[in-house]
Amino acid sequence: MAEPVSISQLLEQAAGLLPADTARLDAEVLLAHALGKTRSHLHAWPEKHLSTAQQTQFQRLLQARLRGEPVAYLTGQRECWSLPVALTPATLIPRPETETLVALALEVIPSDSNALIADLGTGSGAIALAIAHERPRCRLLATDISPAALETAAANARRLGINNIEFHGGNWCEPLTGRQCDVIVSNPPYIRDADPHLLSGDVRFEPRNALAAGPEGMDDLIRITRCAHHLLNPGGWLIMEHGYNQGRQAVDLLQANGFQAVTDHVDDAGLGRVVMGQH
Repeated sequence: MAEPVSISQLLEQAAGLLPADTARLDAEVLLAHALGKTRSHLHAWPEKHLSTAQQTQFQRLLQARLRGEPVAYLTGQRECWSLPVALTPATLIPRPETETLVALALEVIPSDSNALIADLGTGSGAIALAIAHERPRCRLLATDISPAALETAAANARRLGINNIEFHGGNWCEPLTGRQCDVIVSNPPYIRDADPHLLSGDVRFEPRNALAAGPEGMDDLIRITRCAHHLLNPGGWLIMEHGYNQGRQAVDLLQANGFQAVTDHVDDAGLGRVVMGQH
């Protein structure tokens, strides 16, 4: 039988094993998940002893994290725009910079709007869910080429009680032929195919086709920009996330394709991350 161990002892031990930058946070998230509690419970009851079964469950999660598996996949969810978004290995993990895109989209969509909005490459549905939640009178069209990702996104919408999103299988704009939208948003792949970062960290476990996009990482940004012309109403907005070093290229791309009022916006880390322009 395992020796009695408290929450605080287990967290201290785990934090000493995990990568230093997020060690304590990762340990708390995994232990809270193993216990079916919140992180605030851990803080409120640090001296509480855990059962053998609880310790075993936590050790299983800890060992998986030490192998590099993302915390979001181990817990099966990640919060985005204050919504708990369920994830699977078929979906990209939402990151803080994606909330910059959501915030910019909400700035051009009035609170009482009934606009038609497309989210291209929806993945887990995080972006579409956030906008649909904040703009309940709007209708959203969410596309993805991955049936597994689309199933996850639709399940998220059902679980969260968000019913103003239609889900369509297919690549980027293709499923929406004949539709006219007021806003298009997308967080497409934008990493270079040969980028060494694809071989390290959490991204090793994420779907490659949601990360990499050609030798310069621009292939899908180009595809979306070109097809957006046929999908947007006059005056409509295209808003896309891009890599931290692609801001100039992204602005040039939109301007070259006839978009007006093109601007690039930084994330909370001060890095250029989101380009937007008006049709």
